[in-house]
Amino acid sequence: MMVPFLDFSLIANNVELIDGIWYSKQGLNISYPEEGNSTFFQLEDNSFWFEHRNSVIVEVIRKFPPPGGEYLLDVGGGNGFVASAIEKNGINAILVEPGRTGILNAKKRGVNNLVCSSLEDLQINESSIPAIGLFDVLEHIEMDKDFLVQIYKTLKFKGRVYLTVPAYNFLWSGEDIYAGHYRRYNLDTITAIFKEAGFLIEYKTYFFSILPFPVFIFRSLPFKMGLGRNGKNINKKADDHSKREGITGRILDRIWSWEERKIMKSEIIPFGGSCLIVAKKPANKK
Repeated sequence: MMVPFLDFSLIANNVELIDGIWYSKQGLNISYPEEGNSTFFQLEDNSFWFEHRNSVIVEVIRKFPPPGGEYLLDVGGGNGFVASAIEKNGINAILVEPGRTGILNAKKRGVNNLVCSSLEDLQINESSIPAIGLFDVLEHIEMDKDFLVQIYKTLKFKGRVYLTVPAYNFLWSGEDIYAGHYRRYNLDTITAIFKEAGFLIEYKTYFFSILPFPVFIFRSLPFKMGLGRNGKNINKKADDHSKREGITGRILDRIWSWEERKIMKSEIIPFGGSCLIVAKKPANKK
């Protein structure tokens, strides 16, 4: 499906178009390793983690689509792995990513609408965006509530936010430190922050239901004992992310399919390595 090119200057006041990419000056300080996009670009296409997260994201967007069938702004979307999947499922996506490496990688993937900037620096018109995706982004932002308040202002009334974040502080490890995380969440804490920012929660759940145990045993516990790795080993990352074969692979596929069916029905998965939220800006009461 050919995705139309969207004129981003109609909603943002600080952009210019260069070689098919919208640019602005860098603004918001996002905590993320410089080589992060390059590292994950090598992993994403063959990663069970990224593949399943994409499936979950696509299912929840189908269930709770952008109002009016409009586009979604994928903020901090890295190499465009999510934006590409969203577009392939019939929803226009605009990738907003401050890292030039990520933007160029997304262009290689065929993502058509690219904005190289932080969200803050774009000076987006208030109440102008129909939907925003924050997929493992909020944990990189120190003032998370303030950021969600900014998101709230940019959304149209009845506009939606789709969010994933890593779950549970007890799973904190060297991987979080290397990735530039400020925190992990649970459904109660992330729900409270959304409500404080003015949002209504439409759906929430955990996913990656079997990952907390191995993450705790192989990452968190060694880290607490002073033995954890710092997350820089690309070969180890590739092994962690690689799709499993044989009986292990079949079991994992069944678990991921079960999670996707639960999410299709808007049912709650009570435990998991990641949180998923769909929130809405209420209708204008005036």
